[in-house]
Amino acid sequence: MSARFSASSIRTVAVLGAGTMGHGIAHVAALAGHDVRLYDVTQELADAGRGKIVASLDKGVSLGKVQADVRDAAIARITATGDLAAACTGADLVVEAVPEKLELKRELFAAVERAAPATALYATNTSSLPVAKIAGAVGDPSRMIGMHFFNPVHLMKLLEVVHHAASDPSAVATAVALGEAWGKTAIVVKDSPGFASSRLGLTLGLEAIRMVEEGVASAADIDTAMKLGYGHPMGPLELTDLVGLDVRLGIADYLSDALGPTFEPPELLRKKVAEGKLGKKSGEGFYTWVDGKRR
Repeated sequence: MSARFSASSIRTVAVLGAGTMGHGIAHVAALAGHDVRLYDVTQELADAGRGKIVASLDKGVSLGKVQADVRDAAIARITATGDLAAACTGADLVVEAVPEKLELKRELFAAVERAAPATALYATNTSSLPVAKIAGAVGDPSRMIGMHFFNPVHLMKLLEVVHHAASDPSAVATAVALGEAWGKTAIVVKDSPGFASSRLGLTLGLEAIRMVEEGVASAADIDTAMKLGYGHPMGPLELTDLVGLDVRLGIADYLSDALGPTFEPPELLRKKVAEGKLGKKSGEGFYTWVDGKRR
């Protein structure tokens, strides 16, 4: 009996959400040779996401990391659209990369099911929400898996493939093979709160915030300890700024409910979010950011 899903059958990829993660996923899929439909709720947002891919590929050419003809071919494969049905019609893979709100993701996939082919594979880029609950929004949850990418997608090598109890084994195998084709190293994890990466990363990030809160050391010194003492490419507080303090808070609240007080958010994190100090995207978090660079 042949597998229901296979990487060789994935030609057209719909990416839903043209923000940071969505346009990054579209970027690597197009570079790998797939036709990509990049969707967002307005044509302007979709066009802006495509524009960021163009700028990133242009930078790759200027640095000598991408050939000009490769850039041009990848850009030509990407269509930006504000029409969900147009994005999903004929798609072999639909990848969701919208904000981390369970009901939003469920509503989106319910709409996707009305437009995408019955043979399409569904993937969610959620970093912590239960994949099974997202899959419950569609008639056939076996077609749903998690494909958790990391920011910036075109540079980060890890892909976390998440399977829930009903996931078709060939869907998991297809996601792993696609990840490898897109230049990623895939790990396979069970659908459990925080998966592997968010659970481990958040534990370190929250403890680093508690240390700042307690006056143990400055944010810069804590980050330096992890970079020079443990070989981390980036400290946990700078990473928190890049991810977004609001995003970290949302995941911490969810994991504290699911797993217990180890993940209870520090008051300092709640205070900064309440003040609008969300990290790089707002210009201030644990560091000050100017023109996208840490000061």
